[in-house]
Amino acid sequence: MVFKCDSAVQWAQSFISPVLVPGCLAVDATAGNGQDTLFLARGVGRQGKVFAFDIQARALEKTREQLAGAGLLDRVTLLAVDHREMSAYVPGGVKAVMFNLGYLPGGDHRIITRPDSTLEALKAALSLLAAGGRISLVVYTGHPGAMEELKAVEEFTRDLPPHQYAVVRLSFWNRSSRAPVVILLEKAGAGK
Repeated sequence: MVFKCDSAVQWAQSFISPVLVPGCLAVDATAGNGQDTLFLARGVGRQGKVFAFDIQARALEKTREQLAGAGLLDRVTLLAVDHREMSAYVPGGVKAVMFNLGYLPGGDHRIITRPDSTLEALKAALSLLAAGGRISLVVYTGHPGAMEELKAVEEFTRDLPPHQYAVVRLSFWNRSSRAPVVILLEKAGAGK
């Protein structure tokens, strides 16, 4: 398999893509501008379902526009809810969960993801994940509070039991020290 990935988001999508099968469940924990939601909606097929979370109305509207333009709105449930509450809205057996941590591009940079709610959301995502399911976290590091969130996510994922989860951390060596960091998790076990 050859990867052509110029961005952190492309790496995350390349990692998630193999587990997206028609009819599966997926979660976009941070809908943002809707790019990952659209990616997941294409991957789950007509019988699948995507749950997309964001606390900002503007983010959900942008996501809705993306999905409507692609004719995929019927595959997605948009939720104006903090991602830490995902287990109240999403059934188990999820094949993919995607996080983009930071702020809404083009939005208010004071509204950011925070370590406490992110870790709660990550714990919820792990509890919902099917065997063989995958989680991607793209952690943007160039804004105030970002390094604290990255540290919290790194410490949490580093301590996951290796017999239950494989965890990989990717960073761009030849880019700015403020370039995003990608953390990829796969739950042990086979399954489609």
